[in-house]
Amino acid sequence: MDLGGMGLGGKVLVFPYETDFSFVALTPRKEMELAAFTLCMRLATELQGERQIILFAYRTADYDELNVWHEKDGRVALYLRGDGVFFNLPPIGTFRTSLCLTWESNRGLTAAWVDGKRSSYQVYKPGHTVRPNGTVLLGQDPDKHPGGTWEATAELPWGR
Repeated sequence: MDLGGMGLGGKVLVFPYETDFSFVALTPRKEMELAAFTLCMRLATELQGERQIILFAYRTADYDELNVWHEKDGRVALYLRGDGVFFNLPPIGTFRTSLCLTWESNRGLTAAWVDGKRSSYQVYKPGHTVRPNGTVLLGQDPDKHPGGTWEATAELPWGR
């Protein structure tokens, strides 16, 4: 999808069917070497039961640098090049939910925000940096392409 510089503000991405080809790939114009970020998205889904859904993926040539998953057990997980940090949050359902994740490298402070309410902080990967020169993939896991039916409005992360 080429947005021609118009951005994602006010746009809604709908993935109506489970496929291995429904996705949006974005190549950031600004390098995303991040020591801190806030990643926000508005989500809704009709998927029921224990399902794993990829919500956001940022991959370089060698690694999944930054992934956000809705896990089978209902938790939301943030993965930075390897192991993850997990949040027990209210369920994502048919009504739009605002989800943000914040992380900073200096102390590793990480939190999830749902509809403006912050979770407790967790310490996750202090000293880590998200590497540049990757691609953002919305709607698919770059490794497995599992598909899924969900709707998202995304705001890409801004680093410090």
